[in-house]
This record gives sequence, structure tokens and C-alpha cells, in this order.
Amino acid sequence: MKTKTQFTGRHWETGSIHNALAMQGVKAPHTGEPYSEALLLGISGGITFGYFTFEYKGYLPHVAILTRNTFNPFSTMLERLGIAQDVQQTSKPDIAEKNLQDTLASGLYPLAWADQFSLPYNDLTSDAAMWGMMPLLVIGADGKSVTVADRSSQPLNISMVDLTKARGRVKEDKYRLMTLDAPQTTKLAGAVQKGISQAIALFTEKPPRGAHDNFGFAAYAKLAELLVNTRNKHSWERYFAPGVRMYHALAGSPVQPGAYHWVNTWVTANGADRRLYADFLVEAAHILKKPALKESAEKFSESHQLWLKFAEALLPDEIPMLGESKKLIQKKHDLFIQKGEAALPEIKQINVHLNELLEMSKTDFPLSNAQAVELRASLRDILLKISAVEQTAVDLLQNAIV
Repeated sequence: MKTKTQFTGRHWETGSIHNALAMQGVKAPHTGEPYSEALLLGISGGITFGYFTFEYKGYLPHVAILTRNTFNPFSTMLERLGIAQDVQQTSKPDIAEKNLQDTLASGLYPLAWADQFSLPYNDLTSDAAMWGMMPLLVIGADGKSVTVADRSSQPLNISMVDLTKARGRVKEDKYRLMTLDAPQTTKLAGAVQKGISQAIALFTEKPPRGAHDNFGFAAYAKLAELLVNTRNKHSWERYFAPGVRMYHALAGSPVQPGAYHWVNTWVTANGADRRLYADFLVEAAHILKKPALKESAEKFSESHQLWLKFAEALLPDEIPMLGESKKLIQKKHDLFIQKGEAALPEIKQINVHLNELLEMSKTDFPLSNAQAVELRASLRDILLKISAVEQTAVDLLQNAIV
């Protein structure tokens, strides 16, 4: 099965819905073009900042830097846009495959939830303790193989056996299949307004779940302090001490994202999706007839440049091990987007090299304690600049939608 279609959706949630609507030929009323992923990001709750650390027995500690709304963004998009859904779910793999084939035969393109660790094109090590059920778009099947759209610009081919296995990994999402109707255009302005209000709240108010200082401007202040604090047990000096722990926080591994991934590759676009959110605000200004939103867009564009600087400071070129890690992480990401499964041999080699660098960091970490202090201080300085710029951006946003 082959298709010449190229896909522009990049994130599991916003990207999969963008791809699904585009494949159905659905056009946005204000552009006459497919609903942009920037618009969907904004409607889903937009951007924020979240900071978490985790350490599980048998695994290295890791950091999670969240740059966009993570509170049910997928269902939020559908609800706000009034997109009706037809959902099929079963506990039986043979029925799951029949549902998939029948849906495609009817001329529809279904979304399916699949475990990312079980999909061969991701080259992720199988681990009983790790899974990640994410939506992807199914665009074709011939009984033995299936073609899907999943973050890459290229269609990806997978055996029906492998896809069924991935779809059945987690009980809650087991063999779920969903098709989407077109958005209700009368709800577009309200959806945009609600999305902006949610983004403001995520920056400034207590989040729906979790501690107040894990999200928004409070989280910026928290991380800035932990980067330079020497006594707090959760400070980077103690929790991510120079060596493999610090390396893993910065660069992660082929399985676990590090801070660089969260900013530049686990999002729709680099720079923590700030440029993308600025694009949303330009669209929102037209939809809501509120040109003042463009002032906030300009500040988020400024923030985008600072986020790019922050990513570079995480893995600076002048420190060879870290600079090399950055180049490999970025190359792997770019190869998958540009070439899809055709890049798998190169991606496998990159993963081998990244694992070697992770292992090397255990005994030959390139920073002394003093150099680690300097690197963390530089990260703190950039982070505080980001926070200040985004405080202005959010203030402008709040004033514009009153």
C-alpha cells in the first residue's frame, strides 16, 4: 500500500485531529484551508509551563518540562468545536481488525490508539513497565498491512498484527476506534475564546490537578530556584548531580525524554510551541475581531527565541559530549519527520550512539562541579527572561479578550 500524501500534523493530539480533518477535506471557515494545528493547539487550551521530576526504582531520575496544556486537550478540542464522534471499542482483537477494515471500506479515516513502545517504526525498547497509548490516523489497510499517519510527514506502514498488538496494550484504550464529523463552524469563536481563557488560567491560577507551583509562573519561579539552590533535596545540584543523573536530565535517552526533548522535539514545533501559539493568536485576532491579540502574539514570538536559546544552553556545542547529544537528538527527530520509516536504519544507529553517550556519562561526564554550577546558572537566567516576557504576553492577552 502506497500513498503520496504528505501530512503536516506533528503532535499526537493536535496533529492527529488536524490530519483527520484534512483527509476528510474539512476547511476552516475563516481561511478556506484545513484547520491549522496552531488553531487546534489554541482551542485545546494552548500553552503553559509545567515542571516535574520523577524517579522510579531501577530507572534513572528524569525531568518533565510541559510546555502546553495536558489536561484532556484531545477531548477538549472535540467538545469546544462541537465535533461529533463515532466510537467503536471491543475487547476482541479479531473484531477490532474488522471494525478497522469496515470503517476504511466505508470511506472514512479512523483514529486509533496505539502503544508507542509497540510500534516498530519508533525503535523503542520493549519494557513491561512502560507504555504510551497515543492517537494516530489510519489511512489504509489491505488485511495484512496498515498505513498510518503518526507525526511524520510520510505515511508509515505497519503489519496488521503489530498494530493490533499495539492497540490492545492498555485496557482503557483497548482497540478504540474513532471517526470525526466536521466541526460546527458556529462554535469556532467560542472555542477560541475558551482556549485563550484556559491558557491564561494555566499560567496564573492553581491548575485543575497537582500543586500550584508545578504550573505556570509559579513553576518558572520554582525551577529557577532549584537550578541554583544548593540545600534543597530537589535542587539540581543534589537531585541531578553532575554525572549520569545530570546527563539524563539534560539529554535523556532514546526511551526517556530529557529537557532538550521537551522543548524542541516532543512538541508540534521547536521553542516550546511559542511560535505556534503566536500563529494561533494571529488567527484568533481575525476570528474574534480583536486585533489587540497580535500584540500578545509578538511577545510570544519573542519568548520563542528565548526558548530556542534555552534549548541550546541545555546542550551547548562547546561541551562536546552534550553538543553531540543535541545534534543526534535533533537529527533523529528531523529524519523521522522528513523520511518516516525510510529513516529507520539511521535512527537505529543514532539510538545506539545516544545509549553509548549515556553510558559514557557514568564515568566520563564532561562537566566539573564548578562548570555544572555555571551551566545551571545560565539556564536560570534564560528561564527568568522567558518568564518575564511571557508575563507581559499573558497580561496583553488578558487585556485583549476583555
